[in-house]
Amino acid sequence: MVNINTVYTTVLYILNKEQRGYVTPAEFNSLATLVQDEIFESYFPDGNQVNRQNQNNTQNDTEFFNMFKDISYKLYPFERTATFTYNAGAGILGWEYVGAGTIFKLGEIISTYNTTNPQYDSITELASQSDFSKITRSTLTAPTMQYPLCTTGTGPNSSVLIKVSPQPNALNVNALFTPVAPEWKFTTGNLGQYIYSNTSVNFELDISEQTNLIIGILKYCGLIINDPTIIQSAAAEAQEVEQNIKS
Repeated sequence: MVNINTVYTTVLYILNKEQRGYVTPAEFNSLATLVQDEIFESYFPDGNQVNRQNQNNTQNDTEFFNMFKDISYKLYPFERTATFTYNAGAGILGWEYVGAGTIFKLGEIISTYNTTNPQYDSITELASQSDFSKITRSTLTAPTMQYPLCTTGTGPNSSVLIKVSPQPNALNVNALFTPVAPEWKFTTGNLGQYIYSNTSVNFELDISEQTNLIIGILKYCGLIINDPTIIQSAAAEAQEVEQNIKS
């Protein structure tokens, strides 16, 4: 994890060094969430690009220098099993995730049929809603307990909903979750100054992303305080970092 106070104080130091303005905690928290999400979502196109290098045998596979593994490593903290509960409510009739955190991507879906002998823990194929409807209606292609089929939708309060055929007794999903929004919290001192609180929420990204977080936040700070030089400097630095990583 990246300490949010380290990032905030660094951003303020750079902005104040040449009297370029000030960013409030509320503004910083909004920018911190935005930049963290941007970095997190960049892992997927970056991973695809590096994977193509693997397929062409042009990627370094030496320990600690394999970029595909490095990107995968950064995603590990966000990967966990999401337990879905069946909701038989009117208009729902599906497996709903109502746990903590927001699911970003669904991975392997396992349907468990424990009323049979032997029990089946079957990998479940994901299909679009139109394909799901066509396949499940056909007697020739109808899913079985060994080869179940599912489709996704949206449940109450934008929850993730999965419908499975045939109906399993339990459903477990390997999923990626979005990072929790960082927050620099504070108390107010006698002079009205902001004092860092240890109840703050740190960035969930890997420590190697600290520099990218600072650069990304500074770029948006330039927009807030209307200083194009900050935007240009931060953008140039970010481009240089990206080129060094991908070259």
